[in-house]
Amino acid sequence: MAELLLDTAGDSVKLLPFLLVTYILMELLEHHAGGRTKKRIYHAGKAGPLWGGLLGIVPQCGFSASASGLYAGRVITVGTLLAIYLSTSDEMLPVLISGGVPAATIAKILAAKALIAVSSGFFAEFVYVKLLKRQEEEMDIHAVCEEEHCHCEDGVFLSAVKHTLRIFLYIFLLSLILNVAIGAAGREALSGLFSGVPVVGEIIAALVGLIPNCASSVMITGLYLDGVIGPGAMMSGLLVNAGVGVLVLFKQNPDKRQTAGIIAALYGLGVFWGVVIELTGITF
Repeated sequence: MAELLLDTAGDSVKLLPFLLVTYILMELLEHHAGGRTKKRIYHAGKAGPLWGGLLGIVPQCGFSASASGLYAGRVITVGTLLAIYLSTSDEMLPVLISGGVPAATIAKILAAKALIAVSSGFFAEFVYVKLLKRQEEEMDIHAVCEEEHCHCEDGVFLSAVKHTLRIFLYIFLLSLILNVAIGAAGREALSGLFSGVPVVGEIIAALVGLIPNCASSVMITGLYLDGVIGPGAMMSGLLVNAGVGVLVLFKQNPDKRQTAGIIAALYGLGVFWGVVIELTGITF
């Protein structure tokens, strides 16, 4: 056990410089473009799913939470909200970068998420308006004023350090758990939990991805990098990984049945696209 702790700690410490640099760059991007991105979503109109899916892949502090607040105030449509949820992925990008994943592979994953998010957003809009004959209510300015923020006002470097240390802790703990599980059950047995029965891996990964905490995206990305889950399960988990945005939606959206329907649609789309990727043999 002591050797396992040392090996896990050593592997995790090696990631610290990459994580810190990545988060500094992400903080700079957020400070430079975050406000303009949210303004673009605010004025997106019928093109909302397009802008939501494209801008959602850009790392931004609290973007899914902001989108939930805007939807609760009926500023954006349900299709735009789902597109943003599907394209965002909490800590996926830093973990991929720190794990030494080639830039071309990361670009493919981001492009796939954006394409799925945009197409799913427009599909959801069509179903909601044309098939279900539902119309969004008028804007509720009170809900807009309660829009959640992630409180990233500590400055670029300090905020980046806080993010780095928090994610480092998650990576260490989850890596330790994974190493213990692999040692006890074997890698093939653990992989079989996700790939032994069709669709089951995507269902499980999507359930993990719905957990409103950055640990879920760290876990899913880590499992993929370690070869425990395939691209389909990985995509299912990361597509539904909207972080605290789900919690904000439950808190602020007055129609709880509608909120439950949105989360169910998010989960269903995540599982569906993951199965499609797995069955078609798409790799990244």
